[in-house]
Amino acid sequence: MQHHTHTTTLQNVARGIMGTFMVVAGTGHLTFVRQEFQAQVPDWIPLDKDTVVLQSGVVEVGLGLALLFWKSRRVEMGLGLAAFYALVFPGNLHQYTHHISAFNLDTDAKRLGRLFFQPVLMGWALWSTGALKSLRTKRPEGTNHIL
Repeated sequence: MQHHTHTTTLQNVARGIMGTFMVVAGTGHLTFVRQEFQAQVPDWIPLDKDTVVLQSGVVEVGLGLALLFWKSRRVEMGLGLAAFYALVFPGNLHQYTHHISAFNLDTDAKRLGRLFFQPVLMGWALWSTGALKSLRTKRPEGTNHIL
């Protein structure tokens, strides 16, 4: 179900920045920082860490490109990206609780600070795509909701 929500110029710029960031980060998963991303994969994930990094890289590139080019589905992409950020949060928690240095997060204080950035990314994804506005908009009884 498509939801068309008007977004402002500031939201469009923020979405473009986030989409570009996601494509670069996803490309990093697949190439130049693959090993660093493996440090964030929790030990309890029942897959090879490299496989998880490669798969999440493909998802990140896809979400980033969708944010940049799939205008008619930007609300759904915002919801999907926010969910993705929630799903990868255990990796950030793992890095903090196991005192793993990666991405210049070489102290517990830096790793702890990173934990608080994840909700910011989720909010950014929801706000920049108009998903927050769409979720707040009341729909008439009997219509489908996004969730």
